[in-house]
Amino acid sequence: MFETTTIDKSWSFLECTIKDTSYITHGYYTYPAKFIPQLAKRLINEHSTKGNVVIDPFMGSGTTIVESLVEQRIGIGTDINEIAYLIAKTKTTPIKSIELLTVFMHLEQELHKRILQMREHYIIKAYDKLKLHERVDYWHKSTQKEDLAILLYTIIEIENPAIKNFFLVAFAQILKTCSIWMQKSVKPTRDMQKKEYHVLSTFVQQIKKMLKKNDAFYKMLPKSTVQNIDEYRTVVCQDARLLPCQNEKAQLIVTSPPYVTSYEYADLHQLPLYWLGHLEELAVFRKKFIGSAYTDRPITNLNSPIAQQIVQQLGNNKKGREVHNYFADMYEVFVEMYRVLEHQAKACIVIGNTNFKGIEIQNAQVFVEQLQHIGFKTYNIVQREIPSKMLPSTRDSNTGQFTKTTDANLILAYPTEYILIMQKQ
Repeated sequence: MFETTTIDKSWSFLECTIKDTSYITHGYYTYPAKFIPQLAKRLINEHSTKGNVVIDPFMGSGTTIVESLVEQRIGIGTDINEIAYLIAKTKTTPIKSIELLTVFMHLEQELHKRILQMREHYIIKAYDKLKLHERVDYWHKSTQKEDLAILLYTIIEIENPAIKNFFLVAFAQILKTCSIWMQKSVKPTRDMQKKEYHVLSTFVQQIKKMLKKNDAFYKMLPKSTVQNIDEYRTVVCQDARLLPCQNEKAQLIVTSPPYVTSYEYADLHQLPLYWLGHLEELAVFRKKFIGSAYTDRPITNLNSPIAQQIVQQLGNNKKGREVHNYFADMYEVFVEMYRVLEHQAKACIVIGNTNFKGIEIQNAQVFVEQLQHIGFKTYNIVQREIPSKMLPSTRDSNTGQFTKTTDANLILAYPTEYILIMQKQ
């Protein structure tokens, strides 16, 4: 099946520019490893109709849910990451432009006063209220840290939850720029010589971009959707193995699960996680993620001969446990996906293969075996090139982890990926 699958250029969307892939609210936040909206839109249009329920168990920043709303479907999404939940909730919430603009004008005026005229007073108030994590000092110079603290303190005073979230996402988006995190590195790497960006002007610039995108999103949606958004959109911060949907009520699943080392996503999100109070210790936070080797899980039947062989090749070590836990967790997610889909409905899963210590981790092939074991049949398998994905493009050949450098010993992490289109029988 996979041996005869060739690359389908039409699924690469090579004609799409950054402007195209960041249209409407998709451009709010630079989210690592998200698939482009054009991919989700095509799958939604080809495998569902207006009014259908579309679910993304690994919603990330909410790309599938946004496109479900645009295409007049009902979108349901889950994610275990609090930052993903905040972004997805905000991206899928249309707000009247005049309401946002009114709050923004007041906020900007207030920030100028607090940062420039009453700085010492509000630094004390902000630090007392926020109780910032000590790792904030690792990533931010003192002036930037103070400005960011006053900014966050001022945002959390906003009473309207949707508008508050809008400004929190803008705050989260500027954290990398307003830090010593190396600007062109996805991996957490410090650049002690990095230019110091002005917090307030960077924030104002980001808000102005988002105001335009919100306005375009608001105008694109049907009035009934805008006025009753919670009837068309459900996003929750919880495990993908517990979907907020009744049995056999969904017509389509469109999702891109995390890869084996999903805990690495915690590293990539650490700045907003620290600032917004969702992260005490990275090691503890990592335990929540699919396939974490940081959790004790008994050895179980993976319901895939390929998966069993891969785990056996890796051996009884940390990497072997990671891969075992990952496939065991994903099988449970697939069982939950089967539960919520109606008969003959489809699950579209975007996933690529990777490599650890010379052993190919055939995620796509394993997924097909597991899905078939549950009761899905293979409807179609598409292989697509990945023109650009917001992740390091290489893995260390020994550890298998993402790396920021390139040399002859490193391998391309995801040159292509598969779209598994499976149908519930």
